Amino acid sequence: MAQNATIYKIELSVSDMDRHYYETHKLTVAKHPSETDERLMIRLVAFALNAHEHLELTKGLSTDDEPDIWQKSLSGEIDLWVALGLPSEKVMRQSCSKASSVIVYPYGGRTAEVWWDKVKNGTTRFDNLHVINLSEADTAALAELASRSMKLQVNIQDGEVMVSCDESLVYLTPVTWKGAA
Repeated sequence: MAQNATIYKIELSVSDMDRHYYETHKLTVAKHPSETDERLMIRLVAFALNAHEHLELTKGLSTDDEPDIWQKSLSGEIDLWVALGLPSEKVMRQSCSKASSVIVYPYGGRTAEVWWDKVKNGTTRFDNLHVINLSEADTAALAELASRSMKLQVNIQDGEVMVSCDESLVYLTPVTWKGAA
Protein backbone atom coordinates (compact mmCIF):
# COMPACT_ATOMS: atom_id res chain seq x y z
CA MET A 1 0.00 0.00 0.00
CA ALA A 2 1.39 3.39 -1.02
CA GLN A 3 2.00 6.00 1.62
CA ASN A 4 0.17 9.29 1.36
CA ALA A 5 1.76 12.70 1.41
CA THR A 6 1.86 14.54 4.73
CA ILE A 7 0.17 17.94 4.65
CA TYR A 8 1.93 20.94 6.19
CA LYS A 9 0.25 24.28 6.84
CA ILE A 10 2.72 27.13 6.67
CA GLU A 11 2.42 30.85 7.18
CA LEU A 12 5.55 32.21 5.48
CA SER A 13 6.34 35.87 6.09
CA VAL A 14 9.03 37.17 3.76
CA SER A 15 10.96 40.40 4.35
CA ASP A 16 13.41 40.67 1.47
CA MET A 17 15.29 43.94 1.88
CA ASP A 18 17.43 43.16 -1.20
CA ARG A 19 14.41 43.04 -3.53
CA HIS A 20 12.02 45.23 -1.46
CA TYR A 21 9.50 42.41 -1.21
CA TYR A 22 7.41 42.15 1.96
CA GLU A 23 4.52 39.70 1.99
CA THR A 24 2.98 36.83 3.94
CA HIS A 25 2.09 33.65 2.07
CA LYS A 26 -0.27 31.03 3.45
CA LEU A 27 0.92 27.73 1.98
CA THR A 28 -0.44 24.21 2.09
CA VAL A 29 2.47 21.92 1.27
CA ALA A 30 2.26 18.21 0.53
CA LYS A 31 5.42 16.46 1.73
CA HIS A 32 6.07 13.40 -0.42
CA PRO A 33 6.69 10.21 1.64
CA SER A 34 10.29 10.07 0.38
CA GLU A 35 10.96 13.77 1.07
CA THR A 36 13.03 14.63 4.14
CA ASP A 37 12.35 17.50 6.54
CA GLU A 38 15.58 19.05 5.25
CA ARG A 39 14.34 19.09 1.65
CA LEU A 40 10.93 20.43 2.68
CA MET A 41 12.55 23.32 4.54
CA ILE A 42 14.91 24.04 1.62
CA ARG A 43 11.84 24.20 -0.61
CA LEU A 44 10.33 26.83 1.70
CA VAL A 45 13.54 28.86 1.84
CA ALA A 46 13.85 28.69 -1.97
CA PHE A 47 10.25 29.93 -2.17
CA ALA A 48 11.12 32.83 0.16
CA LEU A 49 14.29 33.70 -1.77
CA ASN A 50 12.26 33.99 -4.98
CA ALA A 51 8.94 35.11 -3.51
CA HIS A 52 6.56 36.75 -5.96
CA GLU A 53 2.80 36.99 -6.20
CA HIS A 54 2.78 34.44 -9.07
CA LEU A 55 5.31 31.99 -7.57
CA GLU A 56 3.88 28.51 -6.97
CA LEU A 57 4.97 25.30 -5.32
CA THR A 58 4.45 22.42 -7.76
CA LYS A 59 3.81 18.73 -7.19
CA GLY A 60 7.57 18.41 -6.65
CA LEU A 61 8.89 14.88 -6.25
CA SER A 62 5.75 13.28 -7.61
CA THR A 63 6.32 14.60 -11.17
CA ASP A 64 9.41 14.47 -13.38
CA ASP A 65 8.50 17.23 -15.83
CA GLU A 66 7.94 20.03 -13.30
CA PRO A 67 10.37 21.88 -11.04
CA ASP A 68 9.89 22.17 -7.30
CA ILE A 69 8.77 25.78 -7.68
CA TRP A 70 7.85 27.87 -10.68
CA GLN A 71 6.56 31.23 -11.70
CA LYS A 72 4.52 31.55 -14.86
CA SER A 73 3.60 34.66 -16.79
CA LEU A 74 -0.04 35.57 -17.30
CA SER A 75 0.18 34.05 -20.78
CA GLY A 76 1.49 30.72 -19.42
CA GLU A 77 5.23 30.92 -20.22
CA ILE A 78 7.56 29.77 -17.45
CA ASP A 79 9.43 32.82 -16.15
CA LEU A 80 11.24 31.02 -13.32
CA TRP A 81 12.10 27.34 -12.80
CA VAL A 82 13.46 26.44 -9.35
CA ALA A 83 14.94 22.99 -8.75
CA LEU A 84 16.39 21.49 -5.58
CA GLY A 85 19.10 18.90 -5.24
CA LEU A 86 21.53 17.59 -7.81
CA PRO A 87 19.90 17.47 -11.26
CA SER A 88 21.73 15.96 -14.21
CA GLU A 89 23.24 18.15 -16.90
CA LYS A 90 20.47 16.91 -19.23
CA VAL A 91 17.73 18.01 -16.81
CA MET A 92 19.36 21.44 -16.42
CA ARG A 93 19.63 21.80 -20.21
CA GLN A 94 15.93 20.94 -20.62
CA SER A 95 14.97 23.33 -17.80
CA CYS A 96 16.97 26.18 -19.36
CA SER A 97 15.16 25.65 -22.66
CA LYS A 98 11.73 25.75 -20.97
CA ALA A 99 12.14 28.78 -18.71
CA SER A 100 13.43 32.34 -18.90
CA SER A 101 15.41 31.82 -15.69
CA VAL A 102 16.48 28.63 -13.88
CA ILE A 103 17.77 28.43 -10.32
CA VAL A 104 19.18 25.22 -8.86
CA TYR A 105 19.69 24.94 -5.11
CA PRO A 106 22.07 22.03 -4.51
CA TYR A 107 22.61 20.81 -0.96
CA GLY A 108 24.30 17.91 0.75
CA GLY A 109 27.79 19.17 1.53
CA ARG A 110 30.59 17.22 -0.14
CA THR A 111 28.12 15.35 -2.38
CA ALA A 112 26.94 18.68 -3.84
CA GLU A 113 30.55 19.81 -4.38
CA VAL A 114 31.37 16.59 -6.27
CA TRP A 115 28.20 16.98 -8.37
CA TRP A 116 29.09 20.59 -9.25
CA ASP A 117 32.67 19.67 -10.21
CA LYS A 118 31.19 17.06 -12.57
CA VAL A 119 28.54 19.24 -14.27
CA LYS A 120 29.82 22.83 -14.12
CA ASN A 121 31.76 22.78 -17.42
CA GLY A 122 28.63 21.60 -19.22
CA THR A 123 26.58 24.50 -17.85
CA THR A 124 28.72 27.38 -19.11
CA ARG A 125 26.52 27.90 -22.19
CA PHE A 126 23.37 28.43 -20.12
CA ASP A 127 23.15 32.18 -19.59
CA ASN A 128 19.82 31.84 -17.76
CA LEU A 129 21.11 29.39 -15.11
CA HIS A 130 21.92 30.21 -11.47
CA VAL A 131 23.35 27.62 -9.08
CA ILE A 132 23.18 28.62 -5.42
CA ASN A 133 24.58 26.22 -2.84
CA LEU A 134 23.28 25.82 0.70
CA SER A 135 25.77 24.37 3.18
CA GLU A 136 25.14 21.07 4.91
CA ALA A 137 25.31 22.68 8.37
CA ASP A 138 22.76 25.34 7.35
CA THR A 139 20.28 22.86 5.88
CA ALA A 140 20.61 20.45 8.82
CA ALA A 141 19.73 23.32 11.17
CA LEU A 142 16.74 24.17 8.96
CA ALA A 143 15.45 20.60 9.18
CA GLU A 144 15.18 20.97 12.97
CA LEU A 145 12.54 23.69 12.50
CA ALA A 146 10.11 21.49 10.55
CA SER A 147 6.66 20.85 11.99
CA ARG A 148 3.22 20.21 10.49
CA SER A 149 2.03 23.71 11.32
CA MET A 150 4.60 26.50 11.09
CA LYS A 151 4.81 30.26 11.20
CA LEU A 152 8.10 31.05 9.51
CA GLN A 153 9.64 34.49 9.23
CA VAL A 154 12.34 34.79 6.57
CA ASN A 155 14.46 37.95 6.51
CA ILE A 156 16.82 38.49 3.60
CA GLN A 157 19.41 41.27 3.56
CA ASP A 158 22.71 41.57 1.70
CA GLY A 159 22.40 37.97 0.53
CA GLU A 160 22.17 36.66 4.11
CA VAL A 161 19.06 34.76 5.19
CA MET A 162 17.59 34.50 8.67
CA VAL A 163 14.80 32.00 9.25
CA SER A 164 12.87 32.14 12.50
CA CYS A 165 10.20 29.82 13.81
CA ASP A 166 8.89 30.25 17.34
CA GLU A 167 12.00 30.83 19.48
CA SER A 168 14.43 29.22 17.02
CA LEU A 169 16.69 31.07 14.59
CA VAL A 170 18.70 29.68 11.69
CA TYR A 171 21.12 31.78 9.67
CA LEU A 172 21.89 30.76 6.09
CA THR A 173 24.60 32.00 3.77
CA PRO A 174 23.72 30.95 0.22
CA VAL A 175 26.83 30.74 -1.99
CA THR A 176 26.50 31.47 -5.70
CA TRP A 177 28.35 28.85 -7.74
CA LYS A 178 27.00 30.13 -11.04
CA GLY A 179 25.21 33.37 -11.74
CA ALA A 180 23.43 34.30 -14.93
CA ALA A 181 25.68 36.06 -17.40
